[in-house]
Amino acid sequence: MSARAVLPESAIRIIGFVGLGNMGQPMSACLLRDGFTVQGFDLAPAARDDLTAAGGQARTSSAEAVRGADLVILMLPGSDAVESVIDEDGFLGSLSPDAVIVDMSSSEPLRTRALAERLAAQGHTLLDAPVSGGVARARDGELTIMVGGAEKDVAFVTPVLKSMGNVTHAGPVGAGHAAKALNNLMSAVHLLASSEAVIAGQRFGIDPETLLAIVNTSSGRSWSTEYKWPRFVLTETYNSGFSLGLMVKDMRIATGLASSLHSPCVLGEKATELWARAAEALPPNADHTEVARWVRMLGEDQ
Repeated sequence: MSARAVLPESAIRIIGFVGLGNMGQPMSACLLRDGFTVQGFDLAPAARDDLTAAGGQARTSSAEAVRGADLVILMLPGSDAVESVIDEDGFLGSLSPDAVIVDMSSSEPLRTRALAERLAAQGHTLLDAPVSGGVARARDGELTIMVGGAEKDVAFVTPVLKSMGNVTHAGPVGAGHAAKALNNLMSAVHLLASSEAVIAGQRFGIDPETLLAIVNTSSGRSWSTEYKWPRFVLTETYNSGFSLGLMVKDMRIATGLASSLHSPCVLGEKATELWARAAEALPPNADHTEVARWVRMLGEDQ
């Protein structure tokens, strides 16, 4: 156990963690580092092995992972996977009476709200707490965590969530997932616009690093120009750990939410259309930062 491992003041000691992928693995490692007991499950045997190597307790099913847990964390691809796990035989029956379920996936806010109501009718509490920050910040326990739920329930889980990052209570159930999708829509628009601008500047004769240095002390700066372009695009590594397909999924969640609320989302819908074209043109496992490569490819076709 590292020097950091000081168990926070919390009634929660045992955490059932389902979904130990790119984000779930470092997030669970942060919980272990802070002294929590983590019993986890993932469909991939290698992910379960990684949890064991980090000091966690691997289980052979989701139901076994949540058995006896004070808190259950789901870190899955989205609403379909979340609902599938919750509806598995034995899952709800394995929950402790007072256990709280926290969906940290990028799920659909309206479906999250409906699922929370369905679970409440069965005596279970569901909160949503999606994250932003990528794999690097997940490793460092510095994620942005946006939580949806009643204030008392959010207060109950906050000591655990703080092990993984900075916690903000976004509003009622579903608000966290809404905030995450809207954030990713803005992030995607920034990256697409930045890519178009930097590539146009390069074709005019401005070195990309020079243009980024100018922009990053000017009004056009964004996380895309300050971090994504220098770290993943200029280096041509394209390894942020977040796929282009997942970005498109989150964008569609955001634009769908706006549509259901009769809120204008003209730019967002157009950006989503362009990102979907990039997803069709690039390999299925493309990193989301490869949208810059797609923009360059478009220009080369002219």
